[in-house]
Amino acid sequence: MTRSGKAVFARLSSPYYPVLTAVFVGVMLISNIAATKAVVLFDWLQLDLGPLHVNGLVTDGAFFLFPLSYVIGDVISEVYGFRAMRRTIASGFGVIVLASLCFWVAIELPAADFYDGQAGFEAVLGTVPRIVAAGLAGYVVGELLNSFVLVKMKERAGEQHLWARLIGSTVVGEFFDTLVFCSIAATAIGISTWSDFINYVVIGFAWKTLVEVLIMPVTYAVVRYLKRAEPSYREALDNVTQVTSNVR
Repeated sequence: MTRSGKAVFARLSSPYYPVLTAVFVGVMLISNIAATKAVVLFDWLQLDLGPLHVNGLVTDGAFFLFPLSYVIGDVISEVYGFRAMRRTIASGFGVIVLASLCFWVAIELPAADFYDGQAGFEAVLGTVPRIVAAGLAGYVVGELLNSFVLVKMKERAGEQHLWARLIGSTVVGEFFDTLVFCSIAATAIGISTWSDFINYVVIGFAWKTLVEVLIMPVTYAVVRYLKRAEPSYREALDNVTQVTSNVR
């Protein structure tokens, strides 16, 4: 075990880091497209909580996939550090912006006479730029805060209390991500009342946080595997342990 202030990370020359980055970027890209659909779950659920009127649980089409991005972000931050996560976020940012530009160009291109799907194409992908803007804003704020909090907690606790880092960073990152994203995306998917907006924010935050807590054993297993499989991580950990022993 490493002591407080003795956090270690693997080097970016790893064969695993590019794979994690690719999956992370893919999840973000798919989520931004799937999120263009407004979804109501459990429409039988009717509640009146003061000014908040709940008519089912309001969310979007990416609700089941997006939490995976935070799981991958936690793994990268824990094993490779904040600097590596910043690179991953920058990669995702670039790909999502490129996708948005390509969708815009595709919409503006003249449709063939025999193509009758232009209206549907525009209806779905035409909202993507607004969803992308919302996703990018929430994504940058949320993922950076998630990674920053996790790494700072690791610098204090070393290898101990991984569960606390995963939960603490998720709560902070997911809250600000959800708040920023929903504030921008709500009107793009048809949300027009305060009740639906609050519902959208609360359900999104609660769901994403719950999913990460439920699949924490998987996150633990992946982190444990990478720490053992990464020679540079084991080397850094051994060096810190040796220095700590010499100090004692």
